[in-house]
Amino acid sequence: MSFLSFLDYVGVALFAATGALSASRKQLDLIGFLFLAAVTGIGGGTLRDIVLGRVPVFWVMNPTYIIICAMMGVLVFFTAHLFESRYRLLIWLDAVGLSAYCVMGAAKGMAATGSPTVAIVTGALTATFGGILRDLLANEPSVLLRPEIYVTAALVGAGVFTAANTTMAPLYISSTLGILAAFAVRGGALWFGWTFPTYHHRPGRHPDDVM
Repeated sequence: MSFLSFLDYVGVALFAATGALSASRKQLDLIGFLFLAAVTGIGGGTLRDIVLGRVPVFWVMNPTYIIICAMMGVLVFFTAHLFESRYRLLIWLDAVGLSAYCVMGAAKGMAATGSPTVAIVTGALTATFGGILRDLLANEPSVLLRPEIYVTAALVGAGVFTAANTTMAPLYISSTLGILAAFAVRGGALWFGWTFPTYHHRPGRHPDDVM
């Protein structure tokens, strides 16, 4: 198994676990666990492949990814009660998954197009879209609406990987650098509360007020 394939499986497994943890917080049945695990685990990669025109998408070509999502769903169904703070675990697992998956997405984007810009975009899409879908379907506070830096961490990780890759650094080195960079930004944001300045001017009016 190649290093990138390993990262792909790890990213899918970690995101699937976060989807299943969301199901546990909503006290869903086993089918709900499996559904949220699958949507979260393969959501980002599916969007990436569609954008790149790689169809059938990766999990259709290799159903192992679906099996991994199902295994994580079942595992979390029987073990989620052991964790005191499931939301905190969800957020940190999401950070690790984001770090691995932004590199994987960037590598696939680079291989498909040869464009560093496209690689960074596909890395960010791959790393964030599954988590966005998870929060939307589970009615959880969206990671996009949390104050801490999120998408930027994926962009940084994908950018560092792409920059190192274009200098002909060995794959394991460029991948490791990208993962560490993404996790440093996202982990630091969670631990220290790093944020960007927000918009402080008058908020938009309600649609009813402008009719």
